[in-house]
Amino acid sequence: MEKVVEFIKEAGTYYLATVEGDQPRVRPFGTAHVFEGKLYIQTGKVKSVSKQIHANPKAEICAFKDGRWLRVTGELIEDDRREARVSMLEAYPSLKAMYSPDDGNTEVFYFENAVATFYSFTSAPESYKL
Repeated sequence: MEKVVEFIKEAGTYYLATVEGDQPRVRPFGTAHVFEGKLYIQTGKVKSVSKQIHANPKAEICAFKDGRWLRVTGELIEDDRREARVSMLEAYPSLKAMYSPDDGNTEVFYFENAVATFYSFTSAPESYKL
């Protein structure tokens, strides 16, 4: 797990893919946080991405850095506990300008049944179950 989160954080930006009906949707994200041994992301409930995840929790993230890329595939499960939201906002203080744990909008999800795979053009893929 540490290797995965370190790669995502060093990349700075990753891309989250969701589905809306039969149309893929991809957008840049920056939050990746480990809480209670699970990989979490954060968004706002008012955003389309939140609605897409609730309709179909299957998602994938992809990050690229130094000629290598990482794909994490799994299902995103909402964690509605305040302590999960607080943990994310403490890890990303810049989010506090837009979100708070009790604003009714801040939402965190963790990956379940996830596989993280590192790829490059020069070596075989490395996969890890999260």
